[in-house]
Amino acid sequence: MNTIEMMKQNQEYYSNNKDMPSELQKKAKFLCWKYNQTSPLEKDKRQSLLQELLGECHPLTFIEPSFRCDYGFNIHTHGLTVINYNCVILDTSPVHIGENAFIGPGTCLACAGHAIDAKQRAAGVGTSAPINIGRDVWFGANVTICGGVEVGEGSIIGAGSVVTKNIPAGVIAVGNPCKVLRPITEEDKLQPMDF
Repeated sequence: MNTIEMMKQNQEYYSNNKDMPSELQKKAKFLCWKYNQTSPLEKDKRQSLLQELLGECHPLTFIEPSFRCDYGFNIHTHGLTVINYNCVILDTSPVHIGENAFIGPGTCLACAGHAIDAKQRAAGVGTSAPINIGRDVWFGANVTICGGVEVGEGSIIGAGSVVTKNIPAGVIAVGNPCKVLRPITEEDKLQPMDF
């Protein structure tokens, strides 16, 4: 199996930095740079660049610049996806974002990691694990999602949280490390207002 095939698998792996496809990373950096130079009025150009950059890009994918990613081909949006300013996605493994995802500013989705052993780390050994985000999720500002994490359908991750373990569906989770605070209930629904 070559490096790109390994990167596209939905499982954890480790590799040497020298084995990573640097040409594809250069392409992604260039496309991100082009995207980040677009005017807010250039909606068609932005959509075209996202279609070229991302592995799977639903037409209702909206990303505010500045946006950065490692490769792009490992990012998959599956419905309405709203990503706010200054998002970074280290997609050395697949990142799946379910429909109706709202991702706050300053969010980092980091599949990539490094060896724990200092000598291996210094030698360029890296780790990677996929990230799966269920449908109807909301991340507050400055959330970090680590590799190997799944966030369940309908859950909310509070601002500033660092998510190192799976989060179940239908909960509010906060903190560093992120922990479930409580389930989302009917009492959380906003009441209709007259305008």
